[in-house]
Amino acid sequence: MRACLSLLFTALFCLAAASGQAAGKRVRLFDGKSFRGWEGDTEKTWRIEGGALVGGSLEEDVPHNAFLCTRRSYGNFLLRLKCKVVGSGFVNAGIQFRSRRIENPPYEMSGYQADMGEGYWGGLYDESRRNRFLAKPDPALIARIVKPDDWNEYEIRCEGKRIRLRLNGQQTVDYTETDEGVETSGVIGVQIHGGGKARASYRDLTLQALP
Repeated sequence: MRACLSLLFTALFCLAAASGQAAGKRVRLFDGKSFRGWEGDTEKTWRIEGGALVGGSLEEDVPHNAFLCTRRSYGNFLLRLKCKVVGSGFVNAGIQFRSRRIENPPYEMSGYQADMGEGYWGGLYDESRRNRFLAKPDPALIARIVKPDDWNEYEIRCEGKRIRLRLNGQQTVDYTETDEGVETSGVIGVQIHGGGKARASYRDLTLQALP
């Protein structure tokens, strides 16, 4: 009996260790001071201010969508970050994931987006692919938890076909993809939407790989 229990505990310990290794450590996607590991229009649209990635303008309309993207692709992960969007007119932004750049129009991306902006916070949008919301949160919940014109905390968890979004500690989306043709990996990007005098900011981006 003791030998069996010893073998069982050993097996459980090894399984836990293996799971921890597979899950990986949290790593910083943005170092707070350079565009290392990122690509996009860093001459006109994107800049670094106060340790944050900042896109857009409050002085003139943003002409079209613009994305700053990681150079690496990611599949299963837990992404955490803080973000805010301010401005006038159409004020919108978002976090792309499992996405890719497309050629037409050249400034667009295709893939999942955790949306930002009044009427959009906490929703899962399919950018330049199905062009619709895949899941939307309860408006009453969003009204209670969103901090307008201030920093909000987003968590994006991707495990296989399942995608979960949390905003300021509250789950807003639990979505399972049913289309077998949809990609399960891709780059991560931050967006400023065109059409308004708007500015989007992103900071404290960390990613933990999941099995």
